[in-house]
Amino acid sequence: MSYMLLVMLPTMALSGLASMMVKRTFAKYETVQSSRGINGAEAARIMLERKGVTNCTIEPISGRLSDHYDPRSRTLRLSEPVYNSTSLSAVGVACHEAGHALQHAQGYPWLKMRSSLVPVTNLTSKASMPIIMVGFMMQAMAPVLGQWVLIAGCVLFAAAVVFAVVTLPVEWDASARAKKAMLEANLLADNEVTGAGRVLNAAFLTYLASAIASIMTLLYYMHRAGLFRR
Repeated sequence: MSYMLLVMLPTMALSGLASMMVKRTFAKYETVQSSRGINGAEAARIMLERKGVTNCTIEPISGRLSDHYDPRSRTLRLSEPVYNSTSLSAVGVACHEAGHALQHAQGYPWLKMRSSLVPVTNLTSKASMPIIMVGFMMQAMAPVLGQWVLIAGCVLFAAAVVFAVVTLPVEWDASARAKKAMLEANLLADNEVTGAGRVLNAAFLTYLASAIASIMTLLYYMHRAGLFRR
């Protein structure tokens, strides 16, 4: 019950609010076409070529808000509402993903750190919850052993928390690069960059909400493990 009140409900509300904001903001500026008439794929390509990055493939992908950059294949994948669209939302999202490609090309340290954490996080995130659940069950039968199992689960879950926190500067920097490029490369008019920037700001809130939710969950498990007792 305490988990529901202290962690689950607040994090669900925070994540839901952030998701609603990004969808609403994207939809709002999806109907506003840029005066330059440059679509998302073209904007990303221009942004990359201006910085000398010519080895990045840009391709369409199905879905909505499924845009991402794959550093393994140096491929920038843009969703259908972004790839061919000339809306402010499309240009903003495309330039944000191009920002990740620039980070990769320039060896941005936070991106390198996040990439190195991916295999570790994939492993620990799957293992942490079963171990934590076992720790909870063991506390009733063998309190000391159950506590140590819980602590082990918390250590594993902490890797996911670190990943979520490291993601924040990566996403913020990519958006900053996008906003700068939209102006410098004349991809959007000055008054249009504000609208595209709002889409990126709303998207960043989803990553912030995820990091806060992860931290709150870890703190709760640490409390249940008795790590805050004197």
